[in-house]
Order: sequence, then structure tokens, then C-alpha cells
Amino acid sequence: MNDPESHAMNPVGPKQRYATRLAFLCAGLAMSAWAPLVPYVKARLGVGEAELGLLLLCLGVGSLLSMPVTGMLAACLGCRRVILSAGALACLILPGLALAASPLQLGIGLFFFGAAIGTLDVAMNVQAVMVEKASGGALMSGFHGLFSVGGFVGAGGMALLLWLGLNPLAASAVTALAVAAALAAAAPHLLREPEAAGRGALFVLPHGAVIFIGVLCFIVFLVEGAVLDWSALFLTATRGLAASQGGLGYAAFAIAMTCGRLTGDRIVRRFGGKRVLLLGGLCAAGGFFVAVAAPNAAVALAGFVLIGLGASNIVPILFSAAGKQVAMPASLAIAAITTIGYAGILAGPALIGFVAHASSLNSAFAGLGCALLLVAASARLGAAGRANETAPH
Repeated sequence: MNDPESHAMNPVGPKQRYATRLAFLCAGLAMSAWAPLVPYVKARLGVGEAELGLLLLCLGVGSLLSMPVTGMLAACLGCRRVILSAGALACLILPGLALAASPLQLGIGLFFFGAAIGTLDVAMNVQAVMVEKASGGALMSGFHGLFSVGGFVGAGGMALLLWLGLNPLAASAVTALAVAAALAAAAPHLLREPEAAGRGALFVLPHGAVIFIGVLCFIVFLVEGAVLDWSALFLTATRGLAASQGGLGYAAFAIAMTCGRLTGDRIVRRFGGKRVLLLGGLCAAGGFFVAVAAPNAAVALAGFVLIGLGASNIVPILFSAAGKQVAMPASLAIAAITTIGYAGILAGPALIGFVAHASSLNSAFAGLGCALLLVAASARLGAAGRANETAPH
């Protein structure tokens, strides 16, 4: 049901939907632009893999710590201020990462860069929930699809600029200016007022539907992190793919996920969130089982395509469900489930490593397939968000 008071303060139309898509595109651009800089920064500072791993953890910690705070900020200040402030901070820090003169400087820069990206992530999803609710139709998959497009454009654009001969500072500055320009275009139409239900709310302990949705997001984000970090090793060590082609698994997954999200809104409108969540969970689980049972690399790659297609619309549907539940204000609920879900990305690589060490990488991937079956089995409750749950007094 639309909130008349919130809709009156934040009129929603095509311009607001366009601004939301730009915010998602900017977040994908800014976050992915860092990846091509990693080899340059590693060589510049002369750090080893173990030290680099600890430095990269600073980015994740910064994001994780900023997310719960963002829910409070969005509930008090509105999405526009938070999105623009976080985006500006990310644009300022990105070129500085290329200039870090010591591991300590890089770690501090990555922490605040992660905090800016985490803040932007939560605030744009709060905006997306409000816009979708006011519009009365499925829009979340398309929003998340633009984030994926931003990831491709950011990483590819940075790699192209570096290939053309720009130094890391110049390439990152060009990217930061592009992100800033897109945010400036979105700024006039970002939602200025907090949602009516969230005004004055500083903190509500996550419970009920929010915890349930968060756990489902944790599983899906864990899957994404596992495919990102382990698919290349899986294909090269167990399916005989050449090391130079190891990245094809994640590429197949990411392209399939992006295509699924860009067409997801029409699919959700036609079949409903519950059915898409059920079939998506089964498809993604089946993809893992195909990859594990594959007799060769080509079939395993088809499995990664299925994982990407199946998982593509699960998180958008769960974010929409978070906006429908009444256990707590949507801004705080989005912050809570984003934090829980993001913990899956951070925990995923280590968890898969432990399982693979104790058993095998095949077993670890099969376990992820089983976890996705739990997501599919929870489709009825997950898609609805237990919207009729009694709100706290």
C-alpha cells in the first residue's frame, strides 16, 4: 500500500525513477573502479599477498560498520543528502587510493572508501524501496541491474584508461569525475524527505521478518562472494581449464546476473515475487549441482550461467519485501538486511576455504547449492516479507 503522506512530500514519477537508476549506476561505477587499481597499488607499496589481503579487508570493514548508521541517517535526513554526501566522499577518496604512500595510508583510505560505498548502497536501496512503493509496480530488479552495469563499465573503463596510457591517478580522477557528473544529474530528483514511518526513529533492533529476510540475503551474498573468489580455482583445479581462462566462470555468472536483472521487473510483474523467488532459488541451486557434476569445463560454465540467472532477482525481491514489512521502518530494515547480507560476502570466501580444506571444493559448492534450496523453500515467506506481521508499539 502506498504511503499518502510520504508520497505527498516526495512526489514520484519518471524523473525520480531515472535518478534512482543513476544512483545505482554510480555505486557500481565507483566500487568497481578500485579493482583495476589493485595491481598498481600492490606494486607501488611493495606489499605481499597476505598484507594486501588485510588491507582489502579494511574496505569491507568500513562498509559493514557504516551500513547500520546509514539507516538512521536516511530515516532522519532523507535519501538525497545521504546519497550525495556518500557519493562525494567516494569520488574524493578514489584518486587518493592511487597516491597512497604507505600501507597505513592505503588501509585508512580503503576504510573510508568502503564506508562511503556502504553508505551509498544502503541509502540508494532505501530510495529504491520508496520509489517502488509509490509507483505501485516492480522496479527493484532494474535498479539492481544498473548497479551491475555500473560494475562492468567502471572496471572496463578503468582498464581501458590504463591501457591507453593514463597513470592510475589520472584514470581514477577521470572515473571519479564521471561518477560526480552522474550524481549531479540525479541530485534534483532524489527524494528529499525521509519516509513518514521512519521519521524520528534512530534505532530499532532487527527482529522477525527483517532477520528472516536478512538471513536469505546472507545466503545469496555468500554465493556471490564464493563465485567471485573461488570460481576460477574451481574451474582450473577441478575441470582442467587453463589459468588464463579461469575468469570465464565469474564472467559467465556476472553477465547472466546482469541480463536477469535488466529483464527482472517484467518477469516479477508477470509471475509474482513468490514464484520468481522459488524458481530462481531452484535454478541457482541447480547451477551449482551442474557445475559440481560437470564432466568438463564447458558444462561447468553453463552451471555458472544458471547460478547467475537464478540468483539475479532474489536479492531485489527480498529488498522489496523489506519495504513491505511493518516490523520496523523501511530505512532501518534496509540497513539491517544489507548489513547481514554484506557479512555473507565477507564470510563467504573464508567459509568456502574451510570447507574445501576439510573436504573438497566440490563439496563446498554442493553445500552452496543446498543453501539455495533453503532460499527456494522459503519463497512464500521471503517474497511476502511477512508483511502482515504486527508492528511494534
